[in-house]
Amino acid sequence: MGAKTPADPEDALHAVLDAYGIPVIPDPASAAARKRQAIIDAALTEFLAEGYSAASMDAITQRSGVSKATIYKHFGSKERLFLAVIGGVLPRTYADVEPAGTSLADAPDLRAALVRLATDWARTLLRPDIMSLRRLVIGEIDRFPQLGQLWYRVTYDMYNGPLIEAVTALDARGVLDVPDPDLAVQQLVATTVGVPQLVHTFAPGTAVDEAELTRQITSGVDLFLAGYARS
Repeated sequence: MGAKTPADPEDALHAVLDAYGIPVIPDPASAAARKRQAIIDAALTEFLAEGYSAASMDAITQRSGVSKATIYKHFGSKERLFLAVIGGVLPRTYADVEPAGTSLADAPDLRAALVRLATDWARTLLRPDIMSLRRLVIGEIDRFPQLGQLWYRVTYDMYNGPLIEAVTALDARGVLDVPDPDLAVQQLVATTVGVPQLVHTFAPGTAVDEAELTRQITSGVDLFLAGYARS
């Protein structure tokens, strides 16, 4: 049997939640869904600009061109609207990014491949839209811990998980000697993309210095290989 459609609009507000308890936003395939998308776009702009507490439902109403009554009909509350919007945009932010480690295990030059992978990764993570989302989630982590859990899972599936698989394969082939692949990948991430990401999280006006980024990432890769590469 197909999924039951709630007869009561109030039931619909609570019907579809993901594993983190975040409301699932449907694709805009109808007039009602298009209104919902207008609300989402306006709310995202407002939340990124003002944070959760200072964000104004009146401003979201004005930005979206949708009545406040309609916003509450679709989302129920400001809290649910925030969860639905930020929880929905996080996975889509990384949707077009190739998973890390996809071809790392077969790279003819492991050092060059690691530098290239970490550099591409850093450029993605330092994108203004991702950094703005990161700051917003960090700022609201006590109020909305489920968003932190979702962010961790999305980034783990995109980066750490595939890297652990690649490092495990390289260990099996005798290229690396890695007793604990999970720990080794954490160390690689921390010494390459971790520093620039930390700097740009808390100093948003800092410009990306490509030469310094290359220096940091190359140094981190060399440190990783010094500890784990077989002679």
